[in-house]
Amino acid sequence: MALPSYASPLEKTWHYAYLVICVLIFVFLIAPILVVIPLSFTSGAYFSFTPEMLRFDPAGYSLRWYDALLTLGHPTPDAPRDSAWWTIAWERSTWIQAAKNSFWVGLWATILATTLGTIAALGLSRPEMPYRRLIMALLISPMIVPIIIIAVGMSFFYAQACVAPDTALGSVLGVFLSNKGCLVNSHLGVIIAHAVLGIPFVIITVTATLSGFDQSLIRAAHSLGASPRVTFFKVVMPLILPGIISGALFAFVTSFDEVVAVLFIAGPEQQTIPRQMFNGIREAISPAILAVATILVIVSILLLTTVELLRRRSERLRGVTPR
Repeated sequence: MALPSYASPLEKTWHYAYLVICVLIFVFLIAPILVVIPLSFTSGAYFSFTPEMLRFDPAGYSLRWYDALLTLGHPTPDAPRDSAWWTIAWERSTWIQAAKNSFWVGLWATILATTLGTIAALGLSRPEMPYRRLIMALLISPMIVPIIIIAVGMSFFYAQACVAPDTALGSVLGVFLSNKGCLVNSHLGVIIAHAVLGIPFVIITVTATLSGFDQSLIRAAHSLGASPRVTFFKVVMPLILPGIISGALFAFVTSFDEVVAVLFIAGPEQQTIPRQMFNGIREAISPAILAVATILVIVSILLLTTVELLRRRSERLRGVTPR
């Protein structure tokens, strides 16, 4: 907001002081993230700027730690990088396996969280819904309750939740369950845990979108003979789609970034990127972690940009001019 020409000297002083404070807070929050990016290109073996890097000497910069993301766990890292080498890296590389697990778990957790969260938001948006405030508080409680409490509770619950592999349900869920047919140390257990953590974000974003939704459109569709299913997919869904996608992106980021639940629930076969980073910091500190962090920062920026574009589109659809 521009400073008016009739502002007094005291108002001008406070205006510029306010701008300085905002910039300092912004730098305080962003600097620890940005400093990771140049450190990921270091040629050294520690989390520090080498003298060559401070002099901007090309010898101080290297892609060795990005290359380590491909070679860690590879049986022949120095072999010629032909198609066979890349096939083995895809199947055996530790970081690639962690990335595949993160995307696999994040995808299914996002689908589950988005579906359940959208249904819950549609129900909570109806004025005749009883105990709406209580139900909303319960549904968004995973955002408030410490994650370690949720992880411990799920770990105890999963230890008792087993499905016999020879049953119909066990055969359907065999891809996700562990060898013993239990949720603990299984992909399905991690997916459910991440979905529980992502549902509150979907509910909040979809509910915010529905707050500006014109309910008369639903009545108009019903008066024209449309069924509830047709009304939802032809009238409601297109208008709240930006909120649904925004909630899905937040749910995916939540799943992709979660490490505490994975520590309690997942087994060796369900190692995700945050869990692998945790192991790397605890067992053998390597700047390869900084390379992964840089990639995650770039992915997060792209996702946040997408969310902002969807927000602006939602405001245009509702007739609100974005600032």
